[in-house]
Amino acid sequence: PSEPTHFTVEDVSDSTVSLKWRPPERIGAGGLDGYMVEYCKDGSTEWIPALPGLTERTSALVKDLVTGDKLYFRIKAVNLAGESAAATIKEPVTVQEILQRPKFWLPRHLRQTLVKKVGETINIVIPFQGKPRPKITWLKDGQTLDSKDVGIRNSSTDTILFIRKAELHHSGSYEVTLQIENMSDKVAITIQIIDKPGPPQNIKLVDVWGFNAALEWSPPQDDGNAQILGYTVQKADKKTMEWYTVFDHYRRTNCIVSDLIMGNDYFFRIFSENLCGLSETAATTKNPAHIQKTGTTYKPPCYKEHDFSEAPKFTHPLVNRSVIAGYNTTLSCAVRGIPKPKIFWFKNKMDLSGDAKYRMFSKQGVLTLEIRKPTPFDGGIYTCKAVNECGEAEIECRLDVRGNQMN
Repeated sequence: PSEPTHFTVEDVSDSTVSLKWRPPERIGAGGLDGYMVEYCKDGSTEWIPALPGLTERTSALVKDLVTGDKLYFRIKAVNLAGESAAATIKEPVTVQEILQRPKFWLPRHLRQTLVKKVGETINIVIPFQGKPRPKITWLKDGQTLDSKDVGIRNSSTDTILFIRKAELHHSGSYEVTLQIENMSDKVAITIQIIDKPGPPQNIKLVDVWGFNAALEWSPPQDDGNAQILGYTVQKADKKTMEWYTVFDHYRRTNCIVSDLIMGNDYFFRIFSENLCGLSETAATTKNPAHIQKTGTTYKPPCYKEHDFSEAPKFTHPLVNRSVIAGYNTTLSCAVRGIPKPKIFWFKNKMDLSGDAKYRMFSKQGVLTLEIRKPTPFDGGIYTCKAVNECGEAEIECRLDVRGNQMN
């Protein structure tokens, strides 16, 4: 046969060389028995078999080489008629790791906080590249990891963080660094371990009237390392002590339970809820609420009215405009104020309220002045003024009206 073609070095490490090639162009009637791979040290003339016997594949991994040696490689195709001419790699190959810059490939789901429940298994795999094999360092909140608590397994292509049973103290920021000589790469992962919350605190039966009972409570002391999403409120008749849910996913820390039966006594209990679920225990009222048979009137508690009033303030300005004569145009701005301010429009300080050429609109704080078929005479400075009992504000803009150029 003729010699193999496209003979190249695919990869080099500190003890191996990976070669590949393509079959010869001319094989001959006898077919191919395989390929003979040999190497020769630089400065020597002795060719040494790189593989035991022939290989039928078109690639070979030559192992157990001495780091730093410079080697020539050649390959021959072999069939019944004999050996082909040798395909040789012209330059010697140095047996050493080819330097590859260290780089992590962080999976998408690890780029945001990883939330796990207490008791779950954590298995984080982060692939990377880098040659020679990089040094890998893990830190948690800036401190070295405790190998008894967290397992780390490293290969030449990835690093794995493994926690058999997650606990709250495993929450935190984990940072892993790849180091090859003076080159490095690092990534950070945030892990949040959550648990069921504790029960609400300080539950109080504030008032009972008619068929209603008013309750108040405080958020739990232990939120389970996750936001409290709400509360489940339940009632039980003292006679049966069977619990029925009145509210679930309830967001406030006070409620009124209605439709209670006259003459009965009721206990109430409240569970807190987060991403992990409901608290294991509930906060329960110590004393029952007695619903009296005679109709009692509810006297609401006296709250001081909050003063929400504020002076007018423009939240969106008037903008200078240049328009063409003869086409309806509008000027708009936005205002807020409590109580609702009165609005006045002026052109060159002249009040426009009685002028039929203008229409004024106000919708949810957005103020609009419509100018019907303006002429160049309608150009000028337009002012919007808002007034209420707390004060006033005004804003202005320039309107230019160009003559109609259409013939």
